[in-house]
Amino acid sequence: MQTKKILKHFINYYRPHKGLFILDMVCAFTIAAIDLFFPMLTREAASTMIPAGEIETFFIFIGALFVLYIIRTILQYIVHYWGHVLGVRMEYDMRRDLFSHLQTLSFRFYDKNRTGHIMSRMVNDLNEITELAHHGPEDLFLSLVMLIGSFFLLLTVQWQLALIVYALVPFMMWFAFKYRRQMNESFKKLRVSLADVNARLESSISGIRVAKSFSNEEYEKSKFDEGNLRFKESKYAAYKDMAVFQTGIEYFANILNIVVVAVGGFFVYKKLMDIYDLLAFIMYVGIFLQPIRRLSNFMQQFESGVTGVERFLEIMEVEPDITDAPDAIELKDVKGDIEFRNVSFSYDGNEKVLHDINLKVPAGKTIALVGPSGGGKTTLCHLIPRFYEVKSGEILIDGQDIRRYTLRSLRSNIGLVQQDIFLFAGTIGENIRYGNIEAGMDEVIEAAKKANIHDFITSLPDGYDTQVGERGIKLSGGQKQRISIARVFLKNPPILLLDEATSALDKETEIKIQKALEDLSAGRTTLVIAHRLSTIKNADEIIVLTEDGIVERGTHEDLMALDGAYSSLYRAQFKDLDALCEDAAPGLS
Repeated sequence: MQTKKILKHFINYYRPHKGLFILDMVCAFTIAAIDLFFPMLTREAASTMIPAGEIETFFIFIGALFVLYIIRTILQYIVHYWGHVLGVRMEYDMRRDLFSHLQTLSFRFYDKNRTGHIMSRMVNDLNEITELAHHGPEDLFLSLVMLIGSFFLLLTVQWQLALIVYALVPFMMWFAFKYRRQMNESFKKLRVSLADVNARLESSISGIRVAKSFSNEEYEKSKFDEGNLRFKESKYAAYKDMAVFQTGIEYFANILNIVVVAVGGFFVYKKLMDIYDLLAFIMYVGIFLQPIRRLSNFMQQFESGVTGVERFLEIMEVEPDITDAPDAIELKDVKGDIEFRNVSFSYDGNEKVLHDINLKVPAGKTIALVGPSGGGKTTLCHLIPRFYEVKSGEILIDGQDIRRYTLRSLRSNIGLVQQDIFLFAGTIGENIRYGNIEAGMDEVIEAAKKANIHDFITSLPDGYDTQVGERGIKLSGGQKQRISIARVFLKNPPILLLDEATSALDKETEIKIQKALEDLSAGRTTLVIAHRLSTIKNADEIIVLTEDGIVERGTHEDLMALDGAYSSLYRAQFKDLDALCEDAAPGLS
């Protein structure tokens, strides 16, 4: 990504805070002006007031300098504090925009990118933004002011020596820019390796129970250490380049001091300048070196910060592949008629998961999808709320292509209950209220009662304020499932998608949840994906979906009489159940 393009985007984040930016720059410029004129004033006092015996004037001058440096101290505080506040606000804005943009990206983006990598870009890559936002423009601006200002002031002191000193500047600049690209590459590799460490850490912590159950702690340590070692080596390389850069700048600064003392001493010896001019010149060289050091610090911050901005922009420039049409309309007063017309879909653009699917789901009816794994049942359900976009064909709700509706209104009218339940770290009440964040406590309790979970919640010491733990780890599978059902009750959508919502539960818990799901489905258009075929016998229609598409459809009785794919699945499932009962019988008393 071109540096010019990166800087253009970065500079835009100064606009909302331009007042603070101007304050910072004005204060910094005033400080630079004070520093620039101090040697000249000192030279004047030393060369005129003291030799002339004007001691009273001299102490008035000292008093004025004292007041001037009190003002400088106040200005320095403003620069240090409010300058960093400016950077913090910009970092906040960028992190806010990045998170907002992540909310617009489809499932396809998250399928391709690991959570740890995304978190690294969100947190670590933007950490350096505060320093770059504050010190970047300030260091660059003040460096130019002090370099140019000290150059002209040095010309008034001794122009030959000034030209000799400034003849060394191009060599310093050449050295600085030579290592700029190398530092950039090193810091970019450092960012990537840090993202890998975060991704490995996130994966290991999320799967810690699996690792312990297989006694694979040492294996996890070794995998983490691989990434940690790469990160350490990347840091070595980045700091090596930084050390070469800063050492080189310091070397040129020291050479400059030697040149000034040597040439200046020679000029004093030759009567080309007096000792007061040499004193002022040495002081100005110290001032002259300040912008050089500022530039070296700026280079370091620039490479580190711009690398973070570049990685920030890499995500910001990812265009959402599922967006509202320019003339999109709100989905209101939903009846619930759903129709698939010649729908085809592929995750990778090659192998089709669905091919020419035609299906009508009448409003208020319950349609069950069954079939072998990989047949596209879950994919079919995920296409309705546009988690993924169809490759060809169209899906209609109430006779209108779903791409004509706004995403927000479409998804707000669809409820999804899955087998793999995700609960946010927080309280039970907060997780139920996620179905409708505007709902009051009475509505939350009513939803919990409908999901047959209220009595359990009230039996807990903290009731609805009970913490569920990360991903709901403190609750059983059935409890989490009923909380998720309560969440959908609270949302109260006209269209309901149930994706194997009970397949991982024991029979007793399944019966409880099945009753809650039946209550939830009443009066709604419902698509049910079921592994246990006994749970969908009463569906209005059962669709058998395989890799070849829809191969059978009808009621349970119709399909059993047909004696085809569905009846084979049904008999095989109950044959396995009978076999389990026979195996268990000898041990029963």
